[in-house]
Amino acid sequence: MYNSHHVLQGKGGIGKSFVASLLEQAEAALNNNPLGIDSDPVNKTLSRHKAMNVRPLDIMENNKINSRAFDDMVEWIYQHQGATVVDNGATSFIPATAYIAETGALDVLASMRRRVLLHSILMAGQEQDDTVDGLKALIASTSAPIVVWLNERNGPLVDSHGTPFHESDIYKLNRDRIAGIVTIHQRDAQCFGEDIRQMTTQNLTFAEVQAGDWPFMPKHRLSQVWNSIFSQLAPILKNEG
Repeated sequence: MYNSHHVLQGKGGIGKSFVASLLEQAEAALNNNPLGIDSDPVNKTLSRHKAMNVRPLDIMENNKINSRAFDDMVEWIYQHQGATVVDNGATSFIPATAYIAETGALDVLASMRRRVLLHSILMAGQEQDDTVDGLKALIASTSAPIVVWLNERNGPLVDSHGTPFHESDIYKLNRDRIAGIVTIHQRDAQCFGEDIRQMTTQNLTFAEVQAGDWPFMPKHRLSQVWNSIFSQLAPILKNEG
């Protein structure tokens, strides 16, 4: 059974395409022959990664889901002998989740022996309320398991009482829906942050950085970042525990 990943969040600028690229790189590291589908109607960021197998797809037309294009996406997932990663844009979040709920598309994928995993990214600061609302909307409108990503770019995510996500009410009430939690840990912005910025600006994978002529210390720091994320992600992808 192959994993079918769908990155869905209504807030822009929180790292959806970065998460999609991490998923594709992790599936590749597990030899699962991943295919990326870049359906972001505004920024085709995932498609710029030349080292990854990515197909662009426009699923929006006049602010609505183009059902034929969505059908094509389902067909691509069905035909591909490997894992798939769909990067959805912020502007398509509401119509995409509504369309998925109305048509039962996730049930169709499950019937194709695909393990559907939804991915929702949460971020502290000004983005926190919007991203938490996006997770709540995903929980309410779908039935598939959800992987929650905690992007600590603005610091650790805690509620107004200082409660971390894994102790929060939304987690406790929906524990059966949450397949796992992956934390992109906050690190020094001038070192790690700049390394990640340069890597993503050049549309490189972690493996390309290690194989390239980057200086030793940026390679070392990015290896730390990758090992941290992969160690959290691999058990989820392999459905362990």
